Amino acid sequence: MTNVRRDGASFRDPSGQVYRTGDRVLRSVTEFGAADYEFVRDSGLLTGLVAAKRVIGIEEVTPDLLDDVDAKYLLEHPVLPFISYPYEWCFSALRAAALLQLDLLMEALAYDVTLSDASAYNVQFRGPAPVFIDALSFCRYQEGDYWTAHQQFCMHFLNPLLLTALRGVGFNAWLRGNLEGIRADELNQLLAWHQKLNWRIMTHVVLPVRFQANARGGRNARIDQVKERRLPRASFRLMIDGLRNWVARLTPAKNMQSVWRNYASDNSYDSDAAEAKADFTRRFAATVKPEMLWDIGCNTGVYTEIALKAGAREAVGFDTDMGAIEGAFARANENGLPFLPLIMDAADPSPGRGWRGIERKSLADRANANGLLAYAVLHHLVIGRNIPLPEVVAWLIGLAPQGVIEFVEKEDPMVREMLRIREDIFADYDRESFLSDVRAHAEIVETNEVIENRRLLVWYRRQAN
Repeated sequence: MTNVRRDGASFRDPSGQVYRTGDRVLRSVTEFGAADYEFVRDSGLLTGLVAAKRVIGIEEVTPDLLDDVDAKYLLEHPVLPFISYPYEWCFSALRAAALLQLDLLMEALAYDVTLSDASAYNVQFRGPAPVFIDALSFCRYQEGDYWTAHQQFCMHFLNPLLLTALRGVGFNAWLRGNLEGIRADELNQLLAWHQKLNWRIMTHVVLPVRFQANARGGRNARIDQVKERRLPRASFRLMIDGLRNWVARLTPAKNMQSVWRNYASDNSYDSDAAEAKADFTRRFAATVKPEMLWDIGCNTGVYTEIALKAGAREAVGFDTDMGAIEGAFARANENGLPFLPLIMDAADPSPGRGWRGIERKSLADRANANGLLAYAVLHHLVIGRNIPLPEVVAWLIGLAPQGVIEFVEKEDPMVREMLRIREDIFADYDRESFLSDVRAHAEIVETNEVIENRRLLVWYRRQAN
């Protein structure tokens, strides 16, 4: 098969790697991983998990499809609509992914199967629903085995959740800066003394720090003794069940503040203007019917939901505020929407990260939008972040062939408030300049002045290259 490329994130596991060819996703299973794969496959575990959509679909295909790859088995997976990363998730999304990981482990033990690792990158989302994507992480369980992935689970899931739940600090920037997660010793330094007295924190944070200190101090005899101990399956299950119950109860600290969470009910739109904006969104979505809609500055997802119900098939939303994204994630869950809200700054979107900068792809390298909503975001980039208006317009139009961009005039209360505490250096921020910038890259299909002399919606269609 021609045009085969290994996925940039798939190179560490000797059991197999992931390859992309055209619109197909293939996973090799090497001789090294074949015995575990056969045991797990024949156990019947994966059949039920795939049927329940908790594990991504798996189909064995002929290994001859990859001519130059040494594979005993070749698996094909369905293509996911969008790949996201833990540093882009809200608290509820990371918690849902953690619970999936623990639930899969608990269920696997009943089939004499365990999980060899606990990487958050093994989880993706279909809308707000997490799905496990690494079939080769399942391996045979031997009676008495410890959960060797416990430390990784804590670094990728538990410690970030505790950082936000106990200290009111968002985990996103930390996870973006360190793909390996948050170490126990780092979190331990941030916790108050009374928090460390909690027996669960003592077990999963404080004691591992001491154990690691002993390891660095050369106390090998004690470490060897620990390694030789066996963990009965009943104790293993009890540990996982207790950890799951704890994680399920975690919530963001009450002192975390959100600027935009109540924006939908506390803005300058009256009912007529709001309905006009909703109608414009419906007509756009019903006409274009985008397979993948991106909502830049989605807030709590009000207009994303309108677009999905009107004709958009899938949607990904982006906003900088965790509170707003938490609201959007709850909306997607409660209403069964194929909508994944993510935390991302439009002025600083996710870059390429990891090994050679391609292990975790940049937003630009994941771009697959067919339609775009960019409501009340342009003035934040131009006036709030000093990005030139022509560059913002060009970037937005470049994201999707058709979309709607909202222009907010300087006379609008929101912009007046932004300019109240700074000098107005934005001489070219006006309606005519905006429309001229749009026409430089696209034709204007339709406009709607939802609030006279204050807010203008522009539906663009990008010009063919």
